[in-house]
Amino acid sequence: MNLVVDVVDQQETSTVHLSGEVDAYTAPELKAKLLPLTYHQGHTVNVDLKDVTYMDSTGLGVFISALKSTNEHESKLKLINIQERVLRLFKITGLDEIMDIDAGIRGGNV
Repeated sequence: MNLVVDVVDQQETSTVHLSGEVDAYTAPELKAKLLPLTYHQGHTVNVDLKDVTYMDSTGLGVFISALKSTNEHESKLKLINIQERVLRLFKITGLDEIMDIDAGIRGGNV
């Protein structure tokens, strides 16, 4: 149950690369690193989920919090390279309707 969170900042965009599992154990670390990135007006935060092997409802909660924060601070959140099995969670919960998701590289029809 490990999660590696690597943040790369470039001017008005931060890209958060995640690798591992996003669950009740690792979600607090992700939230602590992700939410502050959303506090800057006009900033875009891309979250690369290419190497996320598992996510539970706690992980979804982190992304809901990040989305709320972007709405409050007029920043943007985009999930990229999401794998089919993780994308399925967003579809089941209807979050794919309100979140900017680019399934691009690893399957999905969003």
